[in-house]
Amino acid sequence: MHKIFSMPVSTVYPLYIAKLARKGRTSNELDEVMRWLTGFSDVQLRHHIDNDSTFREFFEDARINPNATLITGLICGVRIEEIDDPLMKKIRYMDKLVDELAKGRPMEKVLRH
Repeated sequence: MHKIFSMPVSTVYPLYIAKLARKGRTSNELDEVMRWLTGFSDVQLRHHIDNDSTFREFFEDARINPNATLITGLICGVRIEEIDDPLMKKIRYMDKLVDELAKGRPMEKVLRH
């Protein structure tokens, strides 16, 4: 089991915000992509962050967007479409969305519309 599975999402969330802020993106945009990926409402997303849900708990409650399979490419040197572990793949989907936002990709492309 990877260490990240038991890590609270709330420990990574401010790191995502800081990364995006350096690139001129907002926490609202981060929340939008997280809601798109997970199917969470804003209240559900806040609940998981405020209550220190682990990545395992966070993604167990999520309804992953069917278009998430369109998220491809490299993240941390690993091709997303080659990741076998379903939980790790979901975590890497989120990492990739954050990276795309940070690179200035338009929101409609990040969300695979």
